[in-house]
Amino acid sequence: MNFHLKVWRQKNAKSPGKLEEYEAKNIPDEASFLEMVDIVNEDLIARGIEPITFDHDCREGICGMCSMTINGVPHGPGIGTTCQLYMRKFEDGATIYIEPFRAGSFPIIRDLSVNRSAYDRIIQAGGFITARAGSAPEANSAPISKSLADEAMDAAACIGCGACAAACPNSSAMLFVAAKVSHLNLLPQGKPEKDTRVLAMVRQMDKEGFGGCTNFYQCEAVCPAHIPATFIAKMNRDYTIASAKELVGA
Repeated sequence: MNFHLKVWRQKNAKSPGKLEEYEAKNIPDEASFLEMVDIVNEDLIARGIEPITFDHDCREGICGMCSMTINGVPHGPGIGTTCQLYMRKFEDGATIYIEPFRAGSFPIIRDLSVNRSAYDRIIQAGGFITARAGSAPEANSAPISKSLADEAMDAAACIGCGACAAACPNSSAMLFVAAKVSHLNLLPQGKPEKDTRVLAMVRQMDKEGFGGCTNFYQCEAVCPAHIPATFIAKMNRDYTIASAKELVGA
């Protein structure tokens, strides 16, 4: 398979960037998108051209490091991470636009690589739980209903890739923060810090410059972990209650 690529090239966050054109030739249809870029980079290196910088790690759809916007969609067509996107999804001879995740709080490091440490700082703002986290507890010591455990697990599935913020017209990180807040706030182990956690994480999100949620649902549409937007409503309720308690000193 052969493809015509238009790839965003940018030296750093302060330098101007532009789309540059490359040919991807003789690409196996079973190759992943990242493998295709590897093949292109090998050709560029052989010709003495600076290779395309991009992020990757596990290449198994687990870590979310492969943050590319492909034809205007974070991670590309379909639901999943970029590394799990295969070239057979594209027509032979297609023109493919490849850009970094677009969000003001994700400054470009180089080319397709962005700095998503804003997400790390939001996680850090949530702090720790006071529940004992040593050896495994006895299974029946903290009874949790099946439905509650399932809901918490759904929230915990978030891999923090940043696609939600990149897809949102407001560059909102609400789905990410809601998932990270909710998976602990739902469980008994996270209840003691429930109020302080949601206040700290939402305020850190605002401090990082992410926009607010206005219900476009683009975040839910591109989430590789299928996190539902209903968690945003849950977090908003938790935040409102925690803010009211803080106001009256409860």
